[in-house]
Amino acid sequence: MTDLSASAGEPSPSRFSRFASPDANPRSTLGDFTTDLRVLRLAAMALLVGTAGAGAAWALNRLIALITDLAVLGRDAAVRLAIADHHLGALAAVIPVIGCLIVGVMARYGSEKIRGHGIPEAMEAILFGQSRIQLKVAILKPLSSAISIGTGGPFGAEGPIIMTGGAIGSLLAQCFPLSSAERKTLLVAGAAAGMAATFGTPVAAVLLAVELLLFEWKPRSFIPVAVAAVVAAAWRPLLLGPGPLFPVAAAVTLPWWGLIACAAVGLLAGLGSGLLTALVYGFEDAFQRLPIHWMWWPALGGIVVGLGGLIEPHALGVGYDNIAALLQGRTVAQAVIVLLVVKAVIWSVALGSGTSGGVLAPLLIMGGALGALEGEMIPAATPGFWALIGMAAIMGGTMRSPLTATLFAVELTGDIGALLPLLAACSVAFAVTVLLLKRSILTEKVARRGFHLSREYIVDPFETIRVAQVMVERVDTLPAEMTIDDTVAFFTAPGLALRHKSYPVVDDENRVLGLVARADVLRWTMEGWRQGAVLADVVKRENLAVAYPDELVGRLADRMAAADVGRVPVVRRLDGVLVGMVARKDLLRVRAMLIQQERERAAVIRAPRPATAVEDRVSAEGRA
Repeated sequence: MTDLSASAGEPSPSRFSRFASPDANPRSTLGDFTTDLRVLRLAAMALLVGTAGAGAAWALNRLIALITDLAVLGRDAAVRLAIADHHLGALAAVIPVIGCLIVGVMARYGSEKIRGHGIPEAMEAILFGQSRIQLKVAILKPLSSAISIGTGGPFGAEGPIIMTGGAIGSLLAQCFPLSSAERKTLLVAGAAAGMAATFGTPVAAVLLAVELLLFEWKPRSFIPVAVAAVVAAAWRPLLLGPGPLFPVAAAVTLPWWGLIACAAVGLLAGLGSGLLTALVYGFEDAFQRLPIHWMWWPALGGIVVGLGGLIEPHALGVGYDNIAALLQGRTVAQAVIVLLVVKAVIWSVALGSGTSGGVLAPLLIMGGALGALEGEMIPAATPGFWALIGMAAIMGGTMRSPLTATLFAVELTGDIGALLPLLAACSVAFAVTVLLLKRSILTEKVARRGFHLSREYIVDPFETIRVAQVMVERVDTLPAEMTIDDTVAFFTAPGLALRHKSYPVVDDENRVLGLVARADVLRWTMEGWRQGAVLADVVKRENLAVAYPDELVGRLADRMAAADVGRVPVVRRLDGVLVGMVARKDLLRVRAMLIQQERERAAVIRAPRPATAVEDRVSAEGRA
């Protein structure tokens, strides 16, 4: 006897039986979310990840401070000093070169994944590496970043700590039998924990996870990430100190045109974001044309960093003191211009050379400098307020994360009153960069490694459309009493190209008994068959994959893909009567519906058109 499993390329009944019977009552299984109780296990593991992420943030900050004190300031300082307070003179230009050379050697003989600012590497691990990060990367990334930043590299610590926290979450996940998606959740939880602990911004850390790293919006991933961020933020007062990192004065009241000015700041920040992205990858392209191994590129970038430090020492290092000065309005325009230009150049060159370090703190400094300069010309608020707007806008535009940037600025300063101006500026900056650039400074790195990613999130149309909307209702069938002789003749008669690969076999009441495919006919031709046998004798209803009109297309597509089935009959739940057929090509109609919704444009409400003279005469004659 034969059934669906006898069709060409289709699995055996034992393999197929798991997918043969969708739930009898779809309302009992369908809901807003698909999360199950395993999320509690992930949340429990996120408690450990959050604690470890906070510890890693503390350790990285201490390591950067120690290397800075020893390498640049020349002493193990009891009180943390700014990197610009060194007294080395021209000798200070050599120190970034040494630090960058060490980083190049570590990348060459340790792991190439420590190059760059960390977030693209985390993205790549999530999307293309099954969320697996190696132990040596977890060790070498923070160490190389601490050396780079501590010796004057113009970077932030957030990229390395995001990569380190993500590595901690990934390593923990790899110790347990978890799926790739669950490993991703813990990896991102570690990244969010590192950011929350470093800056004291747990809400922004969760938003960063959603906008940049998760590539989904599910409770399965959101809940553990939020748990890790909250735990890390709870540890922060004990490890790094309480309160906002850069507290500012009370909120400023803007005039009626204030939001327009914020939008203008966002517009310029968006243009600045595009320029910075072009600079970074322009220098990277220039380094790739050099006839030397990439291990030496960071050292060459370190020369530029050292020379820039001689021009403006405040451009070196993380630069938290610069951020505080800009927000408090304690800078003069000339100094801000020098800081902006030098920081932009040495940061772009160093990042393009492959030195290890983050992008967030430098973006805040450059955006704050740009905003402070604009604030000098805006007759409202203070330069410090506009510096805050500029910081968030350039972050939102460059990283393509407007919500993260908005909440990050609020949590960083404690200025909740600036929420609306921040949202206006970040949204405009985001719009500018989306329209001007195909890739962000983060995703361009991934794209250059041969991968493509999309950061647009939509609800899967397969999870909203029912089978009845895509099935073919007029189905060609074969009667159950049809003989095998007639069936073979049917499949082998002239016009074979017009035949389907398989046909449902139905009884007198149009109930599906099974499927007959070309593979069955070929087998019968080779092996023979019992004379007088009819299709009802050789097909069975057991293990037959069927669909129901009211089930979701996504559920059916999953079963068809798992069982390698090309055509599935659609039957009524109550009596099994055939009502339609779904083939692989019909699933493409779901995509066609989505494209139609996106591209078809029509005015639904139209202004009334004045009647012509002919129409008026016809109307009058009709009334007569």
